[in-house]
Amino acid sequence: MLKQIDLSQTIGDDKYEKTLLEIQLQLVRLQQQVRKAGIPVIVMYEGWDASGKGGSILRLTEKMDPRGYHVWSICAPNEVEQQHYYLWRFWTKLPPMGQLAVFDRSWYGRVLVERVEKYCSEPDWQRAYQEINEMEEDFVYSSGGGIVKFWLEISKDEQLKRFQQRASDPQKIYKITEEDWRNREKWDLYTVAVDEMLARTSTETAPWTVIESDDKWFARVKALQTVITAAQKLL
Repeated sequence: MLKQIDLSQTIGDDKYEKTLLEIQLQLVRLQQQVRKAGIPVIVMYEGWDASGKGGSILRLTEKMDPRGYHVWSICAPNEVEQQHYYLWRFWTKLPPMGQLAVFDRSWYGRVLVERVEKYCSEPDWQRAYQEINEMEEDFVYSSGGGIVKFWLEISKDEQLKRFQQRASDPQKIYKITEEDWRNREKWDLYTVAVDEMLARTSTETAPWTVIESDDKWFARVKALQTVITAAQKLL
């Protein structure tokens, strides 16, 4: 699936600034409508390291009422979370009625990093596709809410360019770690895992949207427009 993605798509500077502001103001109005309607919404970001997840989340929430959303930045489970079923720590973070929950990485770590790095067994990650589909379906049907799932796709060359920029910028060097370089060496393994994830967990209830992210501006606009379309369908 990833080989079919056209990463050459771009948006001009002038058009980006104007379009972004229009979309953000529309999101403010939709946030209020979703709150009044009592509809919970999940917006979930997965993607390559340096693909622009944080920048997109910032633009998504920049003008929203902070009382109406929560951003969850997901990392390795802590000692308490390790004692529970792996989806437990995510289930406890799902949004209440009328709220927005934004996930910077998510439960899909089971079929991505945990699969590739062998943090769990093959039967565990093979079983996870159905478990995740069932969890998402249960959330949608039990709450009347919606799920927007993004995979931010970039080329290997673009990732290298961004890694090098971060490493040479004193204000961004904290964003690049040895783990990022190590993960890059397993690009092909992760590509296989991502393709299978997209194929097996893009459902009618919770479809994936692949965001062409070599151009960060284009990626941000497409992601925010996708959230708007999904929210409008819920109202």
